[in-house]
Amino acid sequence: MIDPVFANELAHEWIAAWNSHDLERILSHYTDDFAMSSPLIMERGFHPSGTLHGKLAIRPYWQAGLAATPPIHFELDGILIGADSIAILYRNQIGRRVIEVLVIGAGHRIIRGMAHYG
Repeated sequence: MIDPVFANELAHEWIAAWNSHDLERILSHYTDDFAMSSPLIMERGFHPSGTLHGKLAIRPYWQAGLAATPPIHFELDGILIGADSIAILYRNQIGRRVIEVLVIGAGHRIIRGMAHYG
């Protein structure tokens, strides 16, 4: 089970990293070969499966998101803890509710992320 103290620290740092718009800070939470799934990956034409693999593939997708208007800003609403994952509930810059499920691997780094939009 994920330690609640670690989950809280990761969630707050993860939100702060996105709000800083520092892509290297954001990517530092992830392994080099992590996978990210999101309906926005499909909607924005990055991959028809909705999943990207590895930092090299994900970098342009996140760079585009960080360059969007209005600028990304997340407000933390809650943290849920699983056996090997945490779910971060937040509202984005347009007030949309989002849950990011982050699977944690060795070294407390994220090996898989899945975004769910309300």
